[in-house]
Amino acid sequence: MEQTVNIVSREQWGAAAPKQTESLKGPAQRVVIHHTALLNCKGLAESKDHLLSIQMLHMKDRHFDDIGYNFLIGGDGSVFEGRGWGVRGAHTKGHNDDSLGIALMGNFNNDTPSKEALLSVKQLLMSGVRQGFIQPDFVLYGHRDLGATQCPGEHLYAALPQLRI
Repeated sequence: MEQTVNIVSREQWGAAAPKQTESLKGPAQRVVIHHTALLNCKGLAESKDHLLSIQMLHMKDRHFDDIGYNFLIGGDGSVFEGRGWGVRGAHTKGHNDDSLGIALMGNFNNDTPSKEALLSVKQLLMSGVRQGFIQPDFVLYGHRDLGATQCPGEHLYAALPQLRI
């Protein structure tokens, strides 16, 4: 059963233009799952402000060229384009050259990720493999596997096995 992923574009959520973009050298070999450690949000209207504040934090305070993640997932399963496919992210220091960063919106030290959000991540991964943006034999990581952080939170980290395709 093939399901398409409806991705809310940068234009739809009002993203600022990136300072610059750098392409990945090929399909992502790794996918790193994050959480935003902010409030869980659902739908475009509620998520828009969160997306804009994350982008501003990343660009102004952390001096990134754009929002750090390739995609962000809302609690209702909405998929938001961050840097998008084939673009080098700024999500996992020292590990951005061959990876894709996907952040679930919420704090999963406290909350449990919704079934809708987990399904959307899985569909996004399958779509990325199908389109050639992700290697079929990619490795899935939680951010904490690659750095000293609690990210993506206890409850999301525990759900990672459900995301492997």
